[in-house]
Amino acid sequence: MKNLHIVAAASLASCVQGFVPVHKQQHVLSPPLSVSALEPPTLAAAGSNSDDRTPLRQGSYVALVTPMTPTGAIDLQQLRSLLQFHLQAGTDGLCILGTTGEAAVMTMAERKTVLDVAVEEVKGKIPILVGTGTIDPEHVKEQTLQAIDCGCDASLVVTPYYVKPPQRALIKHFETMADLGLPVCIYNVPGRTGVDFLPESIGQVAGHPNIVAVKEATGDVSRVAQIQDACEKNGYKRDELLLLSGDDGSTDEFVLQGGHGCISVTANVAPSAMHQ
Repeated sequence: MKNLHIVAAASLASCVQGFVPVHKQQHVLSPPLSVSALEPPTLAAAGSNSDDRTPLRQGSYVALVTPMTPTGAIDLQQLRSLLQFHLQAGTDGLCILGTTGEAAVMTMAERKTVLDVAVEEVKGKIPILVGTGTIDPEHVKEQTLQAIDCGCDASLVVTPYYVKPPQRALIKHFETMADLGLPVCIYNVPGRTGVDFLPESIGQVAGHPNIVAVKEATGDVSRVAQIQDACEKNGYKRDELLLLSGDDGSTDEFVLQGGHGCISVTANVAPSAMHQ
């Protein structure tokens, strides 16, 4: 009877989580196994889209809103329309399930619905960058693995907020997430998180093959040169990383200083203007 209880509990946990990576499917009848119990090499093997990704590129990425119905459900028809609207408007990349996309209040099942629709509509036509960052590293792993399995192109990982990790911990955090196998765009927004991932630290992780971009939202356009200097100091090219502004008010100057584009809320309503 005890064994039956274990099997029933494991099955229920799998259903509640709403997501069972391929590499874990043979374990669903065992006691529940958390992501934290798996070693990074195993996690990195998740997903099958590594040869079918659209690289991040310079330009305007829209911090896409997630349309909702009056009852709070995701409006899938409007989501599809929005995705096609941005393709036609010349938007250079999609940033979905970020703060603007209400990701903080979505379940894993709702996230999967959004990701599946995005992949169905625009996969291979425009880069799909997915917000997978949060305060709990294990949850970041879970969301990143989901993005891999859904077929997305890259993850946007914010510095863990509120807890104010030291620089060495932030370096470890971003390298660990990059080890999962999906290209990472670091998101630095100290005004919201309470912690600043400094240019010197960014330069130290720039050589990781899966750390490919930075969303810099301090509003300080001098950060462009500071990050480029830090990359060079650590033996990498000055343009090793794609630098994207996360502050619409300073985007023009950010690009003039050598940045490569933006992840923009304004692009929701003026995508063509932001692209130009």
